[in-house]
Amino acid sequence: MAVVLGASVLLLTLLCIAVVPSHGALQVGFYRGKCNGTDVEAAIRSVVAARFGRDRSIVPALLRLHFHDCFVRGCDASILLDGSGTEKTAPPNLSVRGYDLIDQAKTELESRCPGVVSCADIIAVATRDAVVLGGGSQYTYAVQTGRRDGVVSLASEAIRNLPGDSFSASQAIAAFEAKGLNASYMVWLLGGHTVGVTHCSFIRNRLYSYNGSGKPDPTMDPALVNLLRSRCPQSSTVDNTVFLDHSTPSTRGVLKVDQNIAMDGATNATVRSLANGGSSFPSLFGRAMVKMGAIQVLTGTQGQIRKSCRVVKK
Repeated sequence: MAVVLGASVLLLTLLCIAVVPSHGALQVGFYRGKCNGTDVEAAIRSVVAARFGRDRSIVPALLRLHFHDCFVRGCDASILLDGSGTEKTAPPNLSVRGYDLIDQAKTELESRCPGVVSCADIIAVATRDAVVLGGGSQYTYAVQTGRRDGVVSLASEAIRNLPGDSFSASQAIAAFEAKGLNASYMVWLLGGHTVGVTHCSFIRNRLYSYNGSGKPDPTMDPALVNLLRSRCPQSSTVDNTVFLDHSTPSTRGVLKVDQNIAMDGATNATVRSLANGGSSFPSLFGRAMVKMGAIQVLTGTQGQIRKSCRVVKK
């Protein structure tokens, strides 16, 4: 009887193990030898390089796309899914772009090895390639791959999880820590704003009537206010873009959250160290991108490999 019971328990244990999703680990070179002789990362790099040659703003576009994807359900390409009520439709994502580049890379790879390369990995690799093209070889970092694609995308979750551009330093720190990124990682990642742009609509209130005062944000440098006003007229119907980096001192941020972080006691030392060249920003930024790229990833048999990045595979 004991032998029969023991065998039954062993069989039940094996069955339970069989139905638990496999949690594989991300690794550098995951696709090596898996795409019919195609170098997956080289194929993605070729697509990014061609776009960069025509449009250098693809660098901040992909950085933002990757960031907004990873902060909602992890780095699972859920931001790419089309449909009513998906992450794409959330207000913070309405100006996100770069989707077509990811589509192009996916189409190219599907033609060479169908059902192998995830959309989530394409985002991560393409973002790294854009950063290197925009910033130089010192920004090179190894991308871990092996992510799989999610099947859920909700605008409500994007609204709830994405940090706001006017967050206080403590709010921003809390939002990043909720994703496993400490204050230093947050500062390093937000340093990506040095290659970015923002729309006037995100900063116009700081320039003309901060908190309904009828005056600009008193913490902003007057010279920076005047410079930005020339690009962002108060009554303009065109939502122009402005560069986030004006080669200004570390306490003069275009976005409120950047300035808050630069001035707050919890983060000021890290910001100043970067601004004064006391730390190697490219290597620290690369470390932070790798860390962010591993947030709540799906691996092994979790999720799926979509055929089209815009649609869940049925």
